[in-house]
Amino acid sequence: MKRTLVGFSDRDIQELDAVSAARHVSRSELIRQAVSQYLEKFRPEGDPDLAFGLWRNKFEDGLAYQQRMRDEW
Repeated sequence: MKRTLVGFSDRDIQELDAVSAARHVSRSELIRQAVSQYLEKFRPEGDPDLAFGLWRNKFEDGLAYQQRMRDEW
């Protein structure tokens, strides 16, 4: 596990201490959990490598497909 130095306001520290006491976890653990939840929320869904080659089994020209889709408007 790597360490990092992060600054918090006095008010945030007080609130973190109150929540960590209520949940019976250390302040550090509470912050680790919060960061993990934040990153999970903004993590891209699915495997980005699955998008590569998406059209490999399509036998329609990309421009023809684009025109066909626009014709529907």
